[in-house]
Amino acid sequence: MELLVLGGTQFLGRHAVEGALARGHGVTTFTRGRTNPDLFPDVERIRGDRDGGLDALGDREWDAVLDTSGYLPRVVGASAQRLAGRAGRYAFISSESVYAPTDDTPVGEDGPLIEPPPIEVEEVMEHYGGLKVGCERAVQQAFGDRSLVVRPGLIVGPFDPTNRFTYWVRRMHDASDGQEVLAPAPPERQVQFIDARDLAAWLLDLIEAGRGGVFNADGPDGRLTMGETLQACASVAGRAPAIVWADERFLIERGVEPWMGLPLWIPEDDPEGFGPFDNANAVGAGLRLRPLEETVRDTLAWDLSRATPGPIREDGMWAGIPREQEAEVLAAWAERRGSGA
Repeated sequence: MELLVLGGTQFLGRHAVEGALARGHGVTTFTRGRTNPDLFPDVERIRGDRDGGLDALGDREWDAVLDTSGYLPRVVGASAQRLAGRAGRYAFISSESVYAPTDDTPVGEDGPLIEPPPIEVEEVMEHYGGLKVGCERAVQQAFGDRSLVVRPGLIVGPFDPTNRFTYWVRRMHDASDGQEVLAPAPPERQVQFIDARDLAAWLLDLIEAGRGGVFNADGPDGRLTMGETLQACASVAGRAPAIVWADERFLIERGVEPWMGLPLWIPEDDPEGFGPFDNANAVGAGLRLRPLEETVRDTLAWDLSRATPGPIREDGMWAGIPREQEAEVLAAWAERRGSGA
């Protein structure tokens, strides 16, 4: 199979390229050459900007396209239209953020969707879910039943550029036995995420099988709690910290950001909150999920190998609460509990 990957040098796309090469497929990547430009030296690399620079693709043909870098309907639509007559299938990586709030959970693929904003609106972070819906529709319009739309939840594992799972892996590693680690109560909070390697392998399975349609892609196979996740992170690191479960209203009052400040945390009364999401269709279509401990171990090994390992928060897109702020919040929480407030 000849596979064109729009992206392919950072995280999910990187794992997909590695997997495709291991299976003996021919791979072409289409990137701007800004992220890991020397990765995969034996892969055909086309340099170009998909926003106005698709002519770099020429008249080549591929069996399938894997789009891991689409966020704007205008840009994704141009890619899909350009490739509709030159590729057999188009797999688009969307997001579970496309779903509108609903009381019906777990949310399946038929859940209500956020309506896309007007075409001229392109503020990705502010309209992420709606823009992804628009991208999905652009792909489906161009490829019809030859389109595959996959909606992952939080993607985690080695090479994750966001720190949204790695924060907890590294925080537990850096904690000494008995050291307090701040976490959002309650420990029974359900969490979901998927290892990028499992997602990449399953995407290749679907593409090879010629599957189309829409799938949620999330884990685990059963219910997983925040407490179990942090315990797994501590256990793999060989640590026994004292996890302090602080009330989420208190955390918000103290300026701790949900999701980005303390990853995996979405307040229970947040009307824009996620899920839980139903992954039954994906599992039925062959999605296989590795044990949590394996994801934690491999993520920690990768993080420790980096030149500038986390979880130092360098900017607003780098998840994790700074250690100084964590210490301040822990002290304030202890004072509140001591006063009986």
